[in-house]
Amino acid sequence: MTQETNGTEGAKAVKDAKDLTVVVTGASGRTGSRVARAAGAAGFTVRAASRATGFDWGDRSTWAGALRGADAAYLVHPSDVGAPGTAEAVGGLAREALALGVRRLVLLSARGEDQALPTEEALRASGADWTVVRAAWFAQNFSEGPLAAELRRGELVFPAGEVREPFVDVRDVAEVVVAALTDGERYAGRTLTVTGPRLLTFGEAVAEIAAATGRPLAYRAVPARDYGEALLGFGVPPREAAFLTGVFETLLDGRNAHLEDGVRRVLGREPRDFAGFVREGAAAGTWGE
Repeated sequence: MTQETNGTEGAKAVKDAKDLTVVVTGASGRTGSRVARAAGAAGFTVRAASRATGFDWGDRSTWAGALRGADAAYLVHPSDVGAPGTAEAVGGLAREALALGVRRLVLLSARGEDQALPTEEALRASGADWTVVRAAWFAQNFSEGPLAAELRRGELVFPAGEVREPFVDVRDVAEVVVAALTDGERYAGRTLTVTGPRLLTFGEAVAEIAAATGRPLAYRAVPARDYGEALLGFGVPPREAAFLTGVFETLLDGRNAHLEDGVRRVLGREPRDFAGFVREGAAAGTWGE
């Protein structure tokens, strides 16, 4: 696996994408929707692959219809990239893609997540022209999904302690993915690690949202095991809750409390700052009661 080490990729990483068709899995999801928009803006013909269009990661009979005739594909598994069974699914889909002539594959992975490594290895072993994009914790996790729902109720309870994280804007992730899809000669066989431009604790992130919204929002840290028990109370299946507990115990241990320059290397600019994301969300009423 080749990590980014030196040199500036520059702002012209994205080449002419005319006449290229890219399959975007999870096209209605947090990253897939942004990748689809960025790919369309770059000139790709975008083929959305989700349950709404008949594609299902759990049903191999749906894969060929999504992949046939495409030039490249963005792979994001609906469960966590390190969840049980994900490596087998990604490896199987990658082999199916190759059999149908789709060699260029870009996988979304998680920075610092040990459980994700088998999935990354399954992609590399497939023989595809692969790129792995390892992303920091998404800024949009605070504005979409269960954490956003907690914040709208006034308090975020999460097992992150005082660990610092360089929250990355999903729009930056999407643009890096599109650059990797477009320029296989430059990015094939590489792992691109993307973060935001500064470190924040989860408490500091919540405080910035509170200041922008004028609401008294709070952050309460809890041990990962306690959070796992809470997940069971929310109706999360025991196996999934146990997996997530293990992820939080390792991923949020401080290993990611440093910056990476992947966004600048690939896109030729600095990553979007968390403060800008917060201003936009507050103006849109994202965290209103």
